[in-house]
Amino acid sequence: MLRLSLHENPVDKVITRALQILKKGGIVAYPTESFYALGVMINDETALKRLYTLKKRPLEKAMPLIIGNKDALVSIVKSIPLQAEKLIKNFWPGPLTIIFEAKDSVPQLLTGKKKTVAARIPGDSFALYLAKAADFPITATSANLSGKAPAQKPQEVIDYFGEGIDLIIAGGKTPGGKPSTIIDVTVTPPKILREGAILLDGKY
Repeated sequence: MLRLSLHENPVDKVITRALQILKKGGIVAYPTESFYALGVMINDETALKRLYTLKKRPLEKAMPLIIGNKDALVSIVKSIPLQAEKLIKNFWPGPLTIIFEAKDSVPQLLTGKKKTVAARIPGDSFALYLAKAADFPITATSANLSGKAPAQKPQEVIDYFGEGIDLIIAGGKTPGGKPSTIIDVTVTPPKILREGAILLDGKY
């Protein structure tokens, strides 16, 4: 496992190395605006299966993604409903995960039985810089064993996974707090599935 500190290395150097490892099928742990997350390329099914096994996550449980821009979103969803356009305008970048109807090209490991995909442009954090630099969506599942507390510190990630990951981007302790709010826009009206860092209060 490679460890790169954001306090000791230029951000662009760390991003370049992270993208190299992702494109080779590796698993990267990185800090978000709340907790650490685990990333792989979404079109690499071998990497996806490895990630599910590493986390001991049930295969039927879909995995959220981060993207860097709206073009990346268009590449994975069938449509962007009007309600979603409003949410994107008001809350992205930020801790709001939106569930869309997935394109048929999105791996079933990510969509589960519902054929939906959960995505967000993350708030100000290394996750946002990584997503913007990538030309592909990246998984953003929390860095923890399924059912355990999400990691806030690099050492907690290492304690969970050790050599099971290929790179950890050490950015110190993350802010923690509430995870992203999750809203499903495949139904009318949109349905909040998890109350999180963003309080929508009918703003959709």
